[in-house]
Amino acid sequence: MLYSPDRPEARPSSVSIDLRTAPYAVFAFRFALGAVFIAHALLKLLVFTLPGTVAFFAAHGFPGWTAYPVFAAELLGGLALIAGAWPRWVALALVPVMLGALTVHWPNGWSFTAPEGGWEYVAFLIAALLVQAGVGDGAFALRRSAPDATGALGRRAPRSRSSAASAA
Repeated sequence: MLYSPDRPEARPSSVSIDLRTAPYAVFAFRFALGAVFIAHALLKLLVFTLPGTVAFFAAHGFPGWTAYPVFAAELLGGLALIAGAWPRWVALALVPVMLGALTVHWPNGWSFTAPEGGWEYVAFLIAALLVQAGVGDGAFALRRSAPDATGALGRRAPRSRSSAASAA
């Protein structure tokens, strides 16, 4: 029997999630992830400069102009994650950006401390974005990604018999 929030009796005994604190842990995770993306955007703006980032993109086979939407995606995506504005969808939207970064770092080997940076940190960020999309919005989200009580993307929580009867 699969676990469902609507059927607590089906919850396996091996699941150990404190439902009182989990939303706050997700908020902390979401905030940290957003801060990383803001830091990366500001690195492109303030350290490498946008013209330098354009040159880097072009040197690695991407059209130079794509540096601008990547910068915007990292900055606005990071701000949206921190604010909690549709965090699941924002996290999923940032995955293709990081897949592009992965193609740049993949040839450099695993360790991010390798010359030109390896792929392990980029791969971790992709995993973190997928986790964010999976765990949900967390506490203090301004705009929820899913309107239902279960938190599942695109699914409405089933109505209980008593609320269905009172609606009729």
